[in-house]
Amino acid sequence: MQWHSCPFPTRTFTGKFARSTGVGLALIAGIFIASTFAARGENPIPEEPLLSSADYTSAQTDLVPPPPTPTNPFGTLDLKNLTIGGENVSNVSSAEPRRFHYSLRLTVRGVYDDNIFITNTNRISDYYFAIEPMITVGFGDIEGRGGNYIRLDYLPSIILFVDHSNEDAISNLIHLEGRYQFSRLTLTLSQDVDILDGANLNSTLDTTGLLANVDVSTPTRLNLFVTRLRANYDLTGKVFLTGEFDASIYDYPDFISSEIISGGVYINYIWTPKVTVGIGGTAGYDFVDNPNPDQTFEQVNVRLSYQATGKLNLYASAGVEFRQFDGNRSERISPTFELGAMYRPFDGTTITLSAGTPILNSGFFPAQDFQATNVVLRIQQRLLQRIYLGLAAGYENSDYFATSTGVNATRNDDYYFVEPSVDVLITRFLSAGVYYLHRRDDSSIAFFSFYDNQVGVRATVRF
Repeated sequence: MQWHSCPFPTRTFTGKFARSTGVGLALIAGIFIASTFAARGENPIPEEPLLSSADYTSAQTDLVPPPPTPTNPFGTLDLKNLTIGGENVSNVSSAEPRRFHYSLRLTVRGVYDDNIFITNTNRISDYYFAIEPMITVGFGDIEGRGGNYIRLDYLPSIILFVDHSNEDAISNLIHLEGRYQFSRLTLTLSQDVDILDGANLNSTLDTTGLLANVDVSTPTRLNLFVTRLRANYDLTGKVFLTGEFDASIYDYPDFISSEIISGGVYINYIWTPKVTVGIGGTAGYDFVDNPNPDQTFEQVNVRLSYQATGKLNLYASAGVEFRQFDGNRSERISPTFELGAMYRPFDGTTITLSAGTPILNSGFFPAQDFQATNVVLRIQQRLLQRIYLGLAAGYENSDYFATSTGVNATRNDDYYFVEPSVDVLITRFLSAGVYYLHRRDDSSIAFFSFYDNQVGVRATVRF
C-alpha cells in the first residue's frame, strides 16, 4: 500500500488486514458460479431491461425515513434513498410475492484514472479493470417492498491495475433487508456489511467512485457495519408510532475506529392521504477509540413525508442536536436536516435529490469530529427507448471541531463531484456505456486537497 507523506506527527497502528490473494478471487468466483446454477431452477426477478447507468441513478419509490445515524462513514453524499442494484422498483407489489426470486448481473469496467491515490502532490495515473458480479436473492415482495419480504444483495468488486498491481484490491459489499407486517405492527430491518479496500466509499448503489474517503484521503481498509431497525405501530387510522434503532461500526485497522448506537421514538399523523407529519426524538452514544472522548447526543426532529403517486415523493426532517463529550469540553448545539426526493416529470425522466447535515467522528484526527453538509442531484433521461443519459453531481462541506479542550481544529473541506454518462441498451440482457468522473476536494489544509479525473467504459450483462 502506498501512503502519502504527511506533515503531521505519525501514529503507530496495528492489525492491518493482509491483501486478498488469488485464493480470495477464486473463492468469490466459485460462490458466484455456484449461486448461478443453484438459482436457475427458480423464478428470476421480473425487471425492465435497465442498463448499467441505471444502477447508479435509479431512485427508490418508497422513501422511508432516513436513519438518525448516516449509512456511510462520513455522511458523504448519502445515497440511502436510492435503489439497491438498479432493478425497476415500483410502488406495486411483485406479481408473485410468495415466490423465491433471483437476479444475476455482471459488470466489467475499464477505467483511466489520473490520480489513483487522490493525493495533492506526486499524482500517479494508471488504467484499471473492475470486475463486479452481483447476485440478488429474495423471497416475497422484494420489488415493491410493500408486502412481506426478505432480500440479500452481494457484490464483490475486484480492482486490477495495469501498472501498479500491488494496489489491486477486492471489496465485498453485502446488503440484507426484510419486512414483516402484523395486524398493527410493521417491522423492517436492514444490515449492510461493506469491506472496503482503497480510497473510495463504494456500495451496491455506486461502484464508480463518486464517494471518496475525504476524511482520511488515502487508500486504506475500512470495515463498515450498519444496522437499521424500524417498527411502526398503528394507534388509530391516522396516528402511528415509529420506533428506531441504529448501530454503526466504522472499523479502521490503521486509523481511528468508532461505534455509534442510537434509538428514537416518533409520533406521526396522516394529515392527508398524501402527507404525513411527525415529531419525536433520538438519543445515542458514540464510542471512539482512545485517546478520543466518547460522546452522547440527543435530537429533536420534525418530519414530513409527501407520497404522491406517479410524479413526486418527498421526505424531509429538520431539528436540533445536543452533543456532550466525556471530559471538560462544553456541550455543542447544532442544526440537523435531511432530505430525500424523487421526481418523475415525464416518462423516461427521473430526478433524485438528497441532502443532510450529519456529524461524524474523524478517522484521521484525534479528538475531532466534523459536520458534513451535503447535497446530491441525479438525473436520468431515456431517449429512443435504448439510450440513457445520466448526470450525477454532489457537494459537501466538512467543518471540523474539537471534542476535547486544548485541541485546535482548523480543517474545513469543500468536496464536489460531477459524472455525466451515456449508456445504450443493446439487448434486453446486455448494455454498454461510457462515463466521465471529475471530483475535487479543496481543503484548508493543503495536504488533503486533490483533484481527480476518470474516464471509463462499462458493459453489463444480466442473467
